[in-house]
Amino acid sequence: MTEDLLNLHPASRVEDFLDRGWWTPDTIDGIFRDQVLTRGDALAIVDPLNRASLAGGDPRRLSWAEVGSEVTALSARLLEAGVRRGDVVGIQLPNGIELAEALLAIWTLGATASPLAMQYRGHEIVSLGGSAGFDWVIAARRFGDRHPAEDITGLRASIPSLRAVLAYGLPGDDLGGDGAGLVQLFPAPATADDDAAVAAYQASQPSDPNVCATICWTSGTEGVPKGVMRAHYDWLVFSTAPVDAVDMTVDDVILNAFPMINMAGICAMFLPWIRTGSVLVQHHPFDAPTFFAQIARERVSYTLAPPALLSRLLQDEDMLAKVDVSSLTRIGSGSAPLNPAMVRGWQERFGIPIVNFFGSNEGVALLSSAVDLPDPDDRARFFPRYGVPGVSWTMSLADKAVAKLFDLDTGEEITEPGRPGELHISGPQLFARYLHADTLRDPFDAAGYLKTGDIFEIAGDRGHYLRYVDRAKDIIVRGGMKIAPVELETLILRHPVVADAAVIGAPDDVLGERVMAVVVLQPEALLELEELVGFLREQQIASFKLPEYLRVVDVLPRNAVGKVLKGELRVAQVGSVR
Repeated sequence: MTEDLLNLHPASRVEDFLDRGWWTPDTIDGIFRDQVLTRGDALAIVDPLNRASLAGGDPRRLSWAEVGSEVTALSARLLEAGVRRGDVVGIQLPNGIELAEALLAIWTLGATASPLAMQYRGHEIVSLGGSAGFDWVIAARRFGDRHPAEDITGLRASIPSLRAVLAYGLPGDDLGGDGAGLVQLFPAPATADDDAAVAAYQASQPSDPNVCATICWTSGTEGVPKGVMRAHYDWLVFSTAPVDAVDMTVDDVILNAFPMINMAGICAMFLPWIRTGSVLVQHHPFDAPTFFAQIARERVSYTLAPPALLSRLLQDEDMLAKVDVSSLTRIGSGSAPLNPAMVRGWQERFGIPIVNFFGSNEGVALLSSAVDLPDPDDRARFFPRYGVPGVSWTMSLADKAVAKLFDLDTGEEITEPGRPGELHISGPQLFARYLHADTLRDPFDAAGYLKTGDIFEIAGDRGHYLRYVDRAKDIIVRGGMKIAPVELETLILRHPVVADAAVIGAPDDVLGERVMAVVVLQPEALLELEELVGFLREQQIASFKLPEYLRVVDVLPRNAVGKVLKGELRVAQVGSVR
């Protein structure tokens, strides 16, 4: 598989996009090194406040020069272990300085990183490691009361390609057990020998932006997770979207609460940090009190936050009285429908615009900035429609990407407002292909557009907006009538006692499916189906869309980036309907 990893995009695409100026010869690690030279002693990165309980040791604060030195040292240790260009290196590390260093060291050597969620255990690691052919795994020596590196060492027989497990942590970390079979690594400044070894290797193996930088994994909500293969070329274009949408600069302090395992953590947080030379404050796992404490302590100017948290905070005066968000100048949010009242509330109460994010590992990048959509209600509901003649947007990506809608039944392109269709998108930000693409359905149409599986409709007086309808696979069909769960979820979230909501289809022998609302309520609140239906009737929606079942739960199952796991929710909830 090495050759596939070294030449990810076809030569014709590379030549075309380079000629257009859409791609450049840069690599992620190369841009990082430029920042090290430019920013030097300026603060670069900060560990989570809870590092001691999370992974051992006190939280660290490193300058760009210090991070650069440790990345070089780690690169030298990886070289000594045998890591080379074209190797696949799995990573299971929590958000922290070590994770940032591991990614950059892997890319320094021209290898491929495959980040894994900390929640993954043996089943997932064996499955994904075997599929990607992991040559190496860099894992945390300690994570809470677990010892991931030692655990993965015990799985080596089940991953035939795996040569060694590299345990990365601080010298005082508890390794657990006897540490047999592990290569132990510690952050340390680079020596002169390290500098020479890495420089010699890079001279013999020049950086290539068409090398596969990452194999990230889809959520697996439709079955086995798919490996999304991305090169430096497309990652770097992809990352311009969040930088442009929030006007990120070197003066920003960024708080990252999303795992650096896929689009949200890598594209929206990690790569913008490298691009801008700003400060990255790491957070893991998500904990609201710690999150707000970091905002106040580090004077954070920008962060991503789940919609449910932002909504809940506006409704909780006791919590509001305890937090200091005065340093924030904007917030990104997405992964779930945004309540217009929430977006408007943050803008009116705090003067903080919410930037609406809609993206995917494969390269969907629809972002509604406060410049493009100054009205908070519009920003909650609409996204830019790329490719509309005479319409310009804040993001440079908008000049390169084109978005089209197609009827799911007829395949006809949709050009008129109000008619739902599947989003197809083109552009240099798209991934190259899935791992083992020959065994999967082609995600691209005949014109090379990515078929996203997301249903949108055209909106706006110039047809220049897209309005999200739902995932194609989540559409509920009740008696032949199609119902978009997202539409209902947005309305249900307006109810004053609802903190979080999801809508799913419950099987029905007569109608095919009936609507089930699954909600999380505010503390000590009660809600009956009749009350919810009455509330929704007041919103003037069609009667066939009204929920016929209501389930109240403590929490909705979500993946690492905040998306509701509707397959898991259906399994848990629909069994009691009949």
